[in-house]
Amino acid sequence: TAPHTLCVFEYIYFARPDSIIEGTCVHEARLQAGRFLAQEHPVEADVVIGAPDSGLDAALGYAQESGIPYGVGFIKNKYVGRTFIQGSQAQRESSVRIKLNAISSTVKGKRVVLVDDSIVRGTTSARTIRLLREAGASEVHYRISAPPFVHPCYFGTDIPDEKDLIATGHTVEEINQMVGSDTLGYLSIEHVQQLAIHSKCGFCTGCFTGQYPVAPPTETMDIVYDKPLSQSNSKKKL
Repeated sequence: TAPHTLCVFEYIYFARPDSIIEGTCVHEARLQAGRFLAQEHPVEADVVIGAPDSGLDAALGYAQESGIPYGVGFIKNKYVGRTFIQGSQAQRESSVRIKLNAISSTVKGKRVVLVDDSIVRGTTSARTIRLLREAGASEVHYRISAPPFVHPCYFGTDIPDEKDLIATGHTVEEINQMVGSDTLGYLSIEHVQQLAIHSKCGFCTGCFTGQYPVAPPTETMDIVYDKPLSQSNSKKKL
């Protein structure tokens, strides 16, 4: 039988770094993503930092591969949840303001490589880069340990509408300008598919490629729950 399929975003974003998923260590997969990023998008810089928490391992991999020193650039408020999945733009912006604090002694007067796991809407990215500027960073080079997120995800991240995705309809250079970084580099599709080569399953990269392992649902969860119960196909007959 064919191997089952896992959302590759589990390795990049959701899973704990100490997890072993289908035979692959998440920490090692993220380190490798950072090494690939350094090979694909090198830059002259003074320090590499990661966006807490899931960007930290990839930042360490970038530092190891590039030879640029690794530093701790942020302190994270542990009581603020995932900002990109919060209900409104106002909520996301408010949470980002209290989620991170930049460490000035790490970045002041320095050319910084900031490694993050993804850019979804761009809210968190722009605010994070602004924090580094305010803390005195002379340059911010943004590196993303995933390809551009350009298609809906129905099976894990659950972002059903392309209009919510900053990478849909914008070039990499346009996104670079929108989030305020000096340069921007994404991990390639080819390399993201090599992050867990020893795993015992296939991987869904639909949010990057638009090619899903099964047909996407015709109704997303928000549409289902917006309907009156009387119109729901899932209503059970008593």
